[in-house]
Amino acid sequence: MRIEIEDLHIGFRSPNGVQPAVRGVDLAMGAEKVAIVGESGSGKSLTARAVIGLTPRGAVVRAKTLRFDGIDITTATPRTLGAIRGKRAGLIMQDPKFALNPVMTAGAQIAEPLRRHKGLSRRAAREAAIDLLAQVQIRDPAAVAERYPHELSGGMGQRVMIAMMLAGDPELLIADEPTSALDATVQAEILRLIEDLVARRGMGLILISHDLPLVAHFSDRVLVMYAGRVVERLAAGDLVRSQHPYTRGLLACMPSLNHPRTRLPVMVRDPSWASP
Repeated sequence: MRIEIEDLHIGFRSPNGVQPAVRGVDLAMGAEKVAIVGESGSGKSLTARAVIGLTPRGAVVRAKTLRFDGIDITTATPRTLGAIRGKRAGLIMQDPKFALNPVMTAGAQIAEPLRRHKGLSRRAAREAAIDLLAQVQIRDPAAVAERYPHELSGGMGQRVMIAMMLAGDPELLIADEPTSALDATVQAEILRLIEDLVARRGMGLILISHDLPLVAHFSDRVLVMYAGRVVERLAAGDLVRSQHPYTRGLLACMPSLNHPRTRLPVMVRDPSWASP
């Protein structure tokens, strides 16, 4: 599996013309863990969704290169994109309360892609769904398979969503802020689970977050985005030695138990950061 992005631009039409949201992003990756970080509205989710042709309706997408394992996403047919989504690439959404179907049990939602992409019978798909729930470390998976989303805790719901995305044996996993709706203890558990599953299955991972210290522990390299542009690229281990003032500003805004301060600094933005 190989992702190739060169000069990606995404915008949205308005009365004043196309308003840019992603501007000139480049990314090449294989079976590795890449984190895309930045504040809300920086374009990180749009960039990752463009990889599987899942940008919002009305988005204007253009790029010199936008390929998923050699497949040109900009010209791919709906049938081709459907064969990628859920089967070759999985997307873990931000909040299971809104991403899971409220009128389907957890087991039925996991079984659905198994039946669609692997052609399993209803019984075989249910058994495979229970096995996937066990893989994401859910106790009593057979019982959880019969529960509806409103009967699950946040952490359990996120594990169900991960199991759904693993059903097609994907080569790429896109985790779009998968822990933002969870408490700090469960956040670390979910990220460790994703890291373990990615390593065991040999998948690539795009991890989207606004939490720099957190992703530094769970990725190989980091792309920092601001105003639709990648302003810095660095190995995850070099995050604390970042050079761009925006990256340093994000790090400085994080509270620390080892170095407590009475007030956290407020980032002062430079208009030049948004320029090419």
